[in-house]
Amino acid sequence: MPKQTITEFDSWSIVNSSIQFIKSGAQQPGEKFGSVGTISFEPETSTLQKKEGRVVTKEKIVTTKLNVSVSAHIPVTVARDFFGLTNDGLKPGIYSYGEGSLGRDFVWTADVVDVFEEVTKLIAFPKASNSAGLTLSIDATQEELALLELTFSAVADSAGQFYYEALVPELEDPTIADKWHTEFNRTLIAAPDTP
Repeated sequence: MPKQTITEFDSWSIVNSSIQFIKSGAQQPGEKFGSVGTISFEPETSTLQKKEGRVVTKEKIVTTKLNVSVSAHIPVTVARDFFGLTNDGLKPGIYSYGEGSLGRDFVWTADVVDVFEEVTKLIAFPKASNSAGLTLSIDATQEELALLELTFSAVADSAGQFYYEALVPELEDPTIADKWHTEFNRTLIAAPDTP
């Protein structure tokens, strides 16, 4: 049983975002992702139908992946790994982006905070990759620094899941919240004896 059951949650802000890149097949410790302004996601779906002749008698919508959009201020090193900039074959300090540029796969996590109830929701996209390529827009007339728009695809992990969330007060195991942003994986969150 959870320590506490939460019945109401109002999303107010996004903090403590982290990105855990996959490098050489190994998941790296989480890196601070930066200040997040907005996050939204929507499913990409396909329709399964059962027909009798030309008449549809049953129909189900199946999610095939999530399309995620985040606006954030992010560190330069995170942006380079996200978009696939490289300095291979270049002098130190020079980075390039071209036809062979592929962003690294990653796990993305964040805290969503309800300031009214003083509750935090942990969220995670366990298997994600850049889906739009590098874009750049500079507006010298702005009074506030623009957030960088990032879009990525969240595909199914080994358990067939695209997204996870947990309300911290409902967690029995405190190590889950401690490791969520640094080493999120299926082993951390799966019930004993569950793949």
